[in-house]
Amino acid sequence: MSGSRELKERLRTARGRPLASQRWLTRQINDPYVHEARKQGYRSRAAFKLIQLDQRFHLLKPGLRVLDLGAAPGGWAQVAAHRVGSSGAVVAVDILAMAPIPNVAILELDFLAADAERMVLAALGGPVDLVLSDMAPPATGHKQTDHLRIMALCEAAADFATRVLAPGGGFVCKVWQGGTESSLLGGLKRRFAQVRHAKPEASRKESAETYLVATGFKG
Repeated sequence: MSGSRELKERLRTARGRPLASQRWLTRQINDPYVHEARKQGYRSRAAFKLIQLDQRFHLLKPGLRVLDLGAAPGGWAQVAAHRVGSSGAVVAVDILAMAPIPNVAILELDFLAADAERMVLAALGGPVDLVLSDMAPPATGHKQTDHLRIMALCEAAADFATRVLAPGGGFVCKVWQGGTESSLLGGLKRRFAQVRHAKPEASRKESAETYLVATGFKG
């Protein structure tokens, strides 16, 4: 990445801010992916995680129907829309409101709602080729609790994916490294031809996040 040089800017507005807030802001202003996201017009640095996963696994192709779960603020949906092109379709789902994204249909919706499956399939015009989930619940600061919460969210996303995916489709989901993934992995391995772990370069080294990439949905 062209913006991968180390930046060493100091926070100029630290007075009155909690220490945790100061650390987060300092990290942001010195993060090359934050700078590059602004430069390229992406809504978040997370866009580069999907770009790097796509470079490795070739997930996004012209003409695909893509569903982005928990899409706000929309960085992954932006990448997906660009790569599937005008012949494809992208639906972004989130309980939070989002500003419009070119060539993306936005549903302000809880994907766990009873009518979510119907609404997604209607918006995409048919079964989904790729389900993306970069969702994470608000952190509590308790490592084990946060891990269990994100795994529950990932399991819900995986269940939803198996109900809307077309045969041969794929599923990408953020998980936390921690050791309670066996049931999720077992289920995915039964339903998909291949399941792999990946940690893109854009994921911060200190973060416990990694991604499950499941391809070849068996239907």
